Amino acid sequence: MTNDKALSSVVTVEWLLENLKTEHVVTVDASWLMPGSGRDPKAEWQEQRIPGAVFFDFDQEICDKQSHLPHMLPDESQFSRQVSALGISNHHHVVVYDSQGLFSAPRVWWMFKAMGHDAVAVLNGGLPAWIQNEGPLETGQPQFREPGQYQATFQPDWVTNASSLIGHLEDPQIVVLDARPAARFYGQQPEPREGIRSGHMPNAKSLPFGQLVKNNQLLSPQLLKQRFDAISDEEQQLIFSCGSGVTACILALAADVAGRKKLTVYDGSWTEWGAGMKYPVVS
Repeated sequence: MTNDKALSSVVTVEWLLENLKTEHVVTVDASWLMPGSGRDPKAEWQEQRIPGAVFFDFDQEICDKQSHLPHMLPDESQFSRQVSALGISNHHHVVVYDSQGLFSAPRVWWMFKAMGHDAVAVLNGGLPAWIQNEGPLETGQPQFREPGQYQATFQPDWVTNASSLIGHLEDPQIVVLDARPAARFYGQQPEPREGIRSGHMPNAKSLPFGQLVKNNQLLSPQLLKQRFDAISDEEQQLIFSCGSGVTACILALAADVAGRKKLTVYDGSWTEWGAGMKYPVVS
Protein backbone atom coordinates (compact mmCIF):
# COMPACT_ATOMS: atom_id res chain seq x y z
CA MET A 1 0.00 0.00 0.00
CA THR A 2 1.22 3.49 -0.69
CA ASN A 3 1.51 5.41 2.55
CA ASP A 4 1.30 9.04 1.41
CA LYS A 5 -2.41 9.26 2.12
CA ALA A 6 -2.97 5.96 3.88
CA LEU A 7 -4.33 7.57 7.03
CA SER A 8 -6.04 10.58 5.46
CA SER A 9 -9.74 10.88 6.22
CA VAL A 10 -10.49 11.30 2.51
CA VAL A 11 -8.98 9.36 -0.38
CA THR A 12 -9.32 9.88 -4.11
CA VAL A 13 -10.52 7.49 -6.79
CA GLU A 14 -6.92 7.37 -8.03
CA TRP A 15 -5.69 6.26 -4.61
CA LEU A 16 -8.29 3.53 -4.37
CA LEU A 17 -7.59 2.30 -7.90
CA GLU A 18 -3.96 1.90 -6.88
CA ASN A 19 -4.69 0.23 -3.55
CA LEU A 20 -7.94 -1.68 -4.17
CA LYS A 21 -6.29 -5.09 -4.34
CA THR A 22 -4.04 -4.46 -1.36
CA GLU A 23 -4.63 -7.05 1.33
CA HIS A 24 -5.29 -4.54 4.10
CA VAL A 25 -7.81 -2.38 2.22
CA VAL A 26 -11.51 -3.12 2.66
CA THR A 27 -14.13 -1.11 0.76
CA VAL A 28 -17.48 -0.49 2.43
CA ASP A 29 -20.71 0.63 0.75
CA ALA A 30 -22.50 2.83 3.30
CA SER A 31 -25.29 4.05 1.03
CA TRP A 32 -28.41 5.34 2.78
CA LEU A 33 -31.24 7.47 1.47
CA MET A 34 -33.81 9.64 3.16
CA PRO A 35 -37.09 7.86 3.97
CA GLY A 36 -39.49 7.97 1.05
CA SER A 37 -36.81 7.84 -1.65
CA GLY A 38 -38.30 4.66 -3.12
CA ARG A 39 -34.81 3.19 -3.52
CA ASP A 40 -33.19 0.24 -1.77
CA PRO A 41 -29.47 0.90 -1.18
CA LYS A 42 -28.70 -2.71 -0.27
CA ALA A 43 -30.39 -4.01 -3.42
CA GLU A 44 -28.41 -1.48 -5.45
CA TRP A 45 -25.18 -2.72 -3.81
CA GLN A 46 -26.11 -6.29 -4.71
CA GLU A 47 -26.55 -5.23 -8.33
CA GLN A 48 -23.43 -3.07 -8.68
CA ARG A 49 -20.51 -2.17 -6.40
CA ILE A 50 -16.81 -1.44 -6.19
CA PRO A 51 -15.14 -4.89 -6.36
CA GLY A 52 -15.09 -6.61 -2.98
CA ALA A 53 -17.21 -3.98 -1.22
CA VAL A 54 -19.28 -5.09 1.75
CA PHE A 55 -22.56 -3.40 2.67
CA PHE A 56 -22.69 -1.52 5.97
CA ASP A 57 -26.31 -1.04 7.04
CA PHE A 58 -26.14 1.58 9.80
CA ASP A 59 -29.87 2.26 9.55
CA GLN A 60 -31.37 -1.16 10.26
CA GLU A 61 -28.57 -3.46 11.38
CA ILE A 62 -25.44 -1.86 12.83
CA CYS A 63 -27.34 0.46 15.15
CA ASP A 64 -28.86 0.57 18.61
CA LYS A 65 -32.08 -1.33 18.01
CA GLN A 66 -33.33 -0.56 21.52
CA SER A 67 -33.43 3.18 20.86
CA HIS A 68 -36.59 4.90 19.64
CA LEU A 69 -34.36 7.23 17.63
CA PRO A 70 -33.18 6.32 14.11
CA HIS A 71 -29.79 4.65 13.48
CA MET A 72 -28.20 5.48 16.82
CA LEU A 73 -24.63 4.32 17.47
CA PRO A 74 -24.55 0.77 18.89
CA ASP A 75 -22.36 -0.20 21.84
CA GLU A 76 -18.83 -1.45 21.24
CA SER A 77 -19.77 -5.10 21.76
CA GLN A 78 -22.45 -5.05 19.04
CA PHE A 79 -20.23 -3.01 16.72
CA SER A 80 -17.34 -5.44 17.20
CA ARG A 81 -19.52 -8.45 16.46
CA GLN A 82 -21.21 -7.05 13.37
CA VAL A 83 -18.08 -5.49 11.87
CA SER A 84 -16.26 -8.81 12.36
CA ALA A 85 -19.10 -10.52 10.51
CA LEU A 86 -18.46 -8.20 7.54
CA GLY A 87 -14.93 -9.58 7.29
CA ILE A 88 -13.24 -6.55 8.82
CA SER A 89 -10.44 -6.75 11.39
CA ASN A 90 -8.61 -4.08 13.37
CA HIS A 91 -5.64 -4.07 10.99
CA HIS A 92 -7.75 -3.20 7.95
CA HIS A 93 -7.75 0.19 6.26
CA VAL A 94 -11.46 0.83 5.70
CA VAL A 95 -12.52 2.93 2.71
CA VAL A 96 -16.17 3.99 2.84
CA TYR A 97 -18.26 5.21 -0.09
CA ASP A 98 -21.90 5.82 -0.95
CA SER A 99 -24.01 5.92 -4.09
CA GLN A 100 -24.74 9.65 -3.93
CA GLY A 101 -21.13 10.81 -3.91
CA LEU A 102 -20.75 12.25 -0.44
CA PHE A 103 -23.79 11.87 1.76
CA SER A 104 -24.00 8.89 4.10
CA ALA A 105 -20.43 7.53 3.92
CA PRO A 106 -19.15 10.08 6.49
CA ARG A 107 -21.59 8.59 9.02
CA VAL A 108 -19.77 5.25 8.88
CA TRP A 109 -16.39 7.03 8.90
CA TRP A 110 -17.49 8.69 12.15
CA MET A 111 -18.78 5.40 13.60
CA PHE A 112 -15.39 3.79 13.07
CA LYS A 113 -13.66 6.82 14.59
CA ALA A 114 -15.97 6.64 17.60
CA MET A 115 -15.00 2.98 17.99
CA GLY A 116 -11.27 3.75 17.98
CA HIS A 117 -10.45 2.89 14.36
CA ASP A 118 -8.14 5.52 12.86
CA ALA A 119 -7.42 3.77 9.55
CA VAL A 120 -10.72 4.78 7.96
CA ALA A 121 -11.35 7.11 5.03
CA VAL A 122 -14.16 8.29 2.80
CA LEU A 123 -13.88 7.92 -0.98
CA ASN A 124 -14.26 11.49 -2.23
CA GLY A 125 -17.06 11.55 -4.80
CA GLY A 126 -18.14 8.01 -3.93
CA LEU A 127 -19.57 5.61 -6.49
CA PRO A 128 -20.43 8.35 -9.05
CA ALA A 129 -16.79 9.50 -9.17
CA TRP A 130 -15.63 5.88 -9.34
CA ILE A 131 -17.87 5.24 -12.34
CA GLN A 132 -16.94 8.55 -13.97
CA ASN A 133 -13.27 7.60 -13.74
CA GLU A 134 -14.01 4.16 -15.23
CA GLY A 135 -13.21 2.27 -12.08
CA PRO A 136 -14.01 -1.45 -12.30
CA LEU A 137 -17.42 -2.62 -11.10
CA GLU A 138 -18.57 -5.92 -9.70
CA THR A 139 -22.09 -7.17 -10.44
CA GLY A 140 -24.17 -10.15 -9.45
CA GLN A 141 -23.92 -12.08 -6.19
CA PRO A 142 -21.48 -10.35 -3.80
CA GLN A 143 -18.40 -12.29 -2.78
CA PHE A 144 -18.35 -13.90 0.65
CA ARG A 145 -15.70 -12.55 3.00
CA GLU A 146 -14.34 -14.68 5.79
CA PRO A 147 -15.31 -13.18 9.17
CA GLY A 148 -12.74 -10.85 10.65
CA GLN A 149 -11.58 -10.29 14.20
CA TYR A 150 -12.62 -6.81 15.22
CA GLN A 151 -12.52 -5.34 18.71
CA ALA A 152 -13.89 -1.82 19.10
CA THR A 153 -12.58 0.59 21.74
CA PHE A 154 -15.21 3.25 22.32
CA GLN A 155 -13.96 6.86 22.18
CA PRO A 156 -16.51 8.95 24.12
CA ASP A 157 -15.12 12.30 22.91
CA TRP A 158 -16.52 11.60 19.43
CA VAL A 159 -20.17 11.45 20.53
CA THR A 160 -22.54 13.36 22.79
CA ASN A 161 -26.19 13.20 23.84
CA ALA A 162 -28.87 15.73 24.68
CA SER A 163 -28.51 15.56 28.46
CA SER A 164 -24.82 16.37 28.20
CA LEU A 165 -25.18 18.95 25.43
CA ILE A 166 -27.84 21.05 27.15
CA GLY A 167 -25.40 21.97 29.88
CA HIS A 168 -22.87 23.35 27.39
CA LEU A 169 -24.95 25.54 25.09
CA GLU A 170 -23.60 28.71 26.72
CA ASP A 171 -20.01 27.46 27.03
CA PRO A 172 -17.76 29.81 24.99
CA GLN A 173 -15.36 26.93 24.32
CA ILE A 174 -18.06 25.00 22.45
CA VAL A 175 -19.70 25.74 19.10
CA VAL A 176 -22.73 23.75 17.93
CA LEU A 177 -22.89 23.59 14.13
CA ASP A 178 -26.15 22.52 12.50
CA ALA A 179 -25.89 20.81 9.09
CA ARG A 180 -29.58 21.11 8.15
CA PRO A 181 -30.67 23.51 5.39
CA ALA A 182 -30.87 27.09 6.64
CA ALA A 183 -34.67 27.23 6.17
CA ARG A 184 -35.09 24.38 8.65
CA PHE A 185 -32.55 25.89 11.07
CA TYR A 186 -34.45 29.21 11.12
CA GLY A 187 -37.84 27.53 11.40
CA GLN A 188 -38.99 28.70 7.98
CA GLN A 189 -39.56 25.17 6.71
CA PRO A 190 -41.20 22.29 8.58
CA GLU A 191 -39.19 19.27 9.63
CA PRO A 192 -39.64 16.18 7.43
CA ARG A 193 -40.31 13.99 10.45
CA GLU A 194 -43.80 14.34 11.90
CA GLY A 195 -44.11 15.81 15.37
CA ILE A 196 -40.69 17.49 15.39
CA ARG A 197 -40.58 21.21 16.19
CA SER A 198 -38.97 23.71 13.82
CA GLY A 199 -36.01 25.90 14.71
CA HIS A 200 -32.61 25.38 16.33
CA MET A 201 -30.77 25.11 19.65
CA PRO A 202 -29.90 28.30 21.53
CA ASN A 203 -26.48 29.62 20.40
CA ALA A 204 -26.16 27.06 17.60
CA LYS A 205 -24.81 28.21 14.24
CA SER A 206 -26.07 27.22 10.82
CA LEU A 207 -23.61 25.46 8.52
CA PRO A 208 -25.61 23.55 5.87
CA PHE A 209 -23.58 20.58 4.70
CA GLY A 210 -24.05 21.68 1.08
CA GLN A 211 -21.72 24.61 1.74
CA LEU A 212 -18.85 22.16 2.22
CA VAL A 213 -19.52 20.01 -0.84
CA LYS A 214 -19.32 20.75 -4.56
CA ASN A 215 -20.11 18.25 -7.32
CA ASN A 216 -20.57 15.55 -4.64
CA GLN A 217 -17.02 16.03 -3.34
CA LEU A 218 -15.61 17.86 -0.36
CA LEU A 219 -14.12 21.27 -0.98
CA SER A 220 -10.33 21.59 -0.78
CA PRO A 221 -8.74 21.58 2.69
CA GLN A 222 -7.91 25.26 2.25
CA LEU A 223 -11.53 26.23 1.51
CA LEU A 224 -12.81 24.04 4.33
CA LYS A 225 -10.42 25.72 6.74
CA GLN A 226 -11.76 29.11 5.64
CA ARG A 227 -15.35 27.95 6.25
CA PHE A 228 -14.61 26.76 9.79
CA ASP A 229 -12.33 29.70 10.64
CA ALA A 230 -15.18 32.06 9.74
CA ILE A 231 -17.48 30.66 12.43
CA SER A 232 -15.19 29.21 15.11
CA ASP A 233 -11.74 29.41 16.66
CA GLU A 234 -9.27 26.57 16.29
CA GLU A 235 -9.24 25.72 19.99
CA GLN A 236 -13.02 25.49 20.32
CA GLN A 237 -14.82 22.17 20.60
CA LEU A 238 -17.08 21.64 17.58
CA ILE A 239 -20.32 19.71 18.10
CA PHE A 240 -22.18 18.73 14.95
CA SER A 241 -25.93 18.22 14.66
CA CYS A 242 -28.41 17.67 11.82
CA GLY A 243 -31.75 15.94 11.33
CA SER A 244 -30.88 12.44 12.52
CA GLY A 245 -27.09 12.28 12.81
CA VAL A 246 -26.13 11.54 9.19
CA THR A 247 -25.22 14.84 7.54
CA ALA A 248 -23.71 16.07 10.83
CA CYS A 249 -20.95 13.59 10.03
CA ILE A 250 -20.24 15.39 6.74
CA LEU A 251 -19.39 18.44 8.87
CA ALA A 252 -17.24 16.29 11.17
CA LEU A 253 -15.34 14.85 8.21
CA ALA A 254 -14.88 18.29 6.66
CA ALA A 255 -13.64 19.73 9.96
CA ASP A 256 -11.18 16.87 10.29
CA VAL A 257 -9.86 17.53 6.78
CA ALA A 258 -9.62 21.23 7.69
CA GLY A 259 -7.31 20.32 10.55
CA ARG A 260 -9.69 20.69 13.48
CA LYS A 261 -9.12 18.27 16.36
CA LYS A 262 -11.96 18.64 18.89
CA LEU A 263 -14.84 17.03 17.03
CA THR A 264 -18.06 15.58 18.44
CA VAL A 265 -21.32 14.44 16.82
CA TYR A 266 -24.64 14.82 18.61
CA ASP A 267 -26.03 11.42 17.70
CA GLY A 268 -29.73 12.03 18.42
CA SER A 269 -29.60 15.37 16.58
CA TRP A 270 -32.80 17.27 15.83
CA THR A 271 -34.99 14.17 15.82
CA GLU A 272 -34.33 13.96 19.55
CA TRP A 273 -33.97 17.64 20.39
CA GLY A 274 -37.04 18.85 18.52
CA ALA A 275 -39.37 16.13 19.80
CA GLY A 276 -41.63 17.14 22.68
CA MET A 277 -40.97 20.20 24.81
CA LYS A 278 -38.03 19.02 26.93
CA TYR A 279 -35.28 20.96 25.20
CA PRO A 280 -35.20 24.70 24.34
CA VAL A 281 -35.81 25.68 20.72
CA VAL A 282 -35.20 29.03 19.03
CA SER A 283 -36.83 29.89 15.70
